[in-house]
Amino acid sequence: MPSVRRTLHVLLTSACLVAAPLLVSSPSSAAAATQTTRTTHTTHTPALAATPPMGWNDWAHYQCGITEQTITGNADALVSNGLAAKGYTTVTVDDCWMASSRDAGGHLVADPVEFPHGMAWLGSYLHSRGLKFGIYEDAGSSTCGGYPGSGQPSGGGADHFAEDAADFAAWGVDYLKLDGCNVYTATGQTQEQAYRQAYDAEAAALAGSGRAITFSESAPAYFQSGEWGNPSWFSVLGWVGGDGQLWREGWDIATYDASRPNTSRWSSVLSNYGYNHWIGRYAKPGNWNDPDFLIAGDPGLSNDEARSQVALWSMMAAPMILSSDVANLSPAGLAALGNTSLIALDQDSLGKQAAVVATNGSTDVLTKPLANGDRAVSVLNRTSGALPVSVALASVGLPGCTVSAKDLWTGASSTVSGSLTGTVPAHGTAVWRLTPHGCTTPVPTGQLTGNGAKCVDDSGSSTTDGNPVILYSCTGNPNQQWTLPSDGTIRTLGKCLTATGTSAGSWATLNSCGSTGGQSWTAQPDGTLVNAASGLCLDVYGGGTADATRLDTWTCGSHQANQAWSLPA
Repeated sequence: MPSVRRTLHVLLTSACLVAAPLLVSSPSSAAAATQTTRTTHTTHTPALAATPPMGWNDWAHYQCGITEQTITGNADALVSNGLAAKGYTTVTVDDCWMASSRDAGGHLVADPVEFPHGMAWLGSYLHSRGLKFGIYEDAGSSTCGGYPGSGQPSGGGADHFAEDAADFAAWGVDYLKLDGCNVYTATGQTQEQAYRQAYDAEAAALAGSGRAITFSESAPAYFQSGEWGNPSWFSVLGWVGGDGQLWREGWDIATYDASRPNTSRWSSVLSNYGYNHWIGRYAKPGNWNDPDFLIAGDPGLSNDEARSQVALWSMMAAPMILSSDVANLSPAGLAALGNTSLIALDQDSLGKQAAVVATNGSTDVLTKPLANGDRAVSVLNRTSGALPVSVALASVGLPGCTVSAKDLWTGASSTVSGSLTGTVPAHGTAVWRLTPHGCTTPVPTGQLTGNGAKCVDDSGSSTTDGNPVILYSCTGNPNQQWTLPSDGTIRTLGKCLTATGTSAGSWATLNSCGSTGGQSWTAQPDGTLVNAASGLCLDVYGGGTADATRLDTWTCGSHQANQAWSLPA
């Protein structure tokens, strides 16, 4: 819990056409951000969290109002309602479980009133139920709730990472969530360096504890701003995977308020989905983006909103950690959480996060490659009314294909050779699993999204050689649909994205494929697209986000937001 808690004309029948944007220019600026000093860190154990962790955490429903009975009661409910058997096995005690101070030997102590049997007893109880034991601590001097942290005290001094990790191991802990409140930054350090030092230290302590403990990090959440991101956030996302297996990268999900139980929490779900669905490049087996808890089935979401959250988290290969009163889940929420077809998408061994095919403000179409060659497709309806949808198979990388399409809500299967069609309820999400027949290898197809969560756009939909390529609000129209064939080109409307020269500041244009150099691009782990001819990065001119800002190539900086791209899958 970070301190901030504190048209798709070819895709969707509801799409609208937009006027061709005007070309504008903006001042040239692409200064590289200061490179963060790197520190030695421990590589995580690949066997941990080979698929996204699943389970339950108390925070979003109970906050600090927890007792031993809160934890055991919800654990028992997971077993009795069948969710544990479907994979929801890690039960995590969040903040406020501790006494207000350490004991005379410097060890953490469970609150003797709320947890009279202690943490080792709780771990044994959970293990006896076939569950795993998760616990919360903080990388700073104190937790967000004001309890003893593992990190350095304010002003500097010895930390407690090693002794706390040893205690966790002795108690049978299987999963650690390490928050990031009150992290001490020494003189001469940047904030990011202080966080990296603390999380590296925890990773080393866990590695030396003698027990395999999955490590959930909250570091990125303390650097996030806005949906698209910033250099520090991208930098932290680049190193947390070397320390742990999953990470909270942004705002907390809205918590349950017993005084206003029916307050909508849907906007929070959309917000967390918003920042998470652009950063699939960081997800892989053993490393997972965590957009925070599932609250499906708890008050604050309609039945269709509950289904949407489960569907979207499954598409994003997100940790499936519900935070609710498990014994009182709504029937629709329980059914969605227990949908084995959606769980299979989330737990797919390929470990690919879904990418965006097209967005237009009303609908989002995502596609997710799966290990057996299938592809999952989802359509989120953001509007307050039902929408008819039509998703062309070609738009999700399956041109000329026939597929068996399984609706993951109804279980019904059909043979499709043109488009997936249906009606999506308000705030609902349709999900299909597609099994291709007689198709060539799917080609990544969809939006190329950049600064400000705007789209790379062939200006005016022109196919004239030399036509400017720009940044523009996402419409879902064909001039924003790009394919990434295996030859390194990036194509739309039958033409190729081209760097017009090899010097910094060369414009990006659309040209006939093979007609000129500068058409080969390589996607890097940090989200940049590097041009093979020049070694320069695809860049939004001047770091702008205004519609019709031109794209160029520029010296690659350090985690620049205007050089990071979310690519089709």
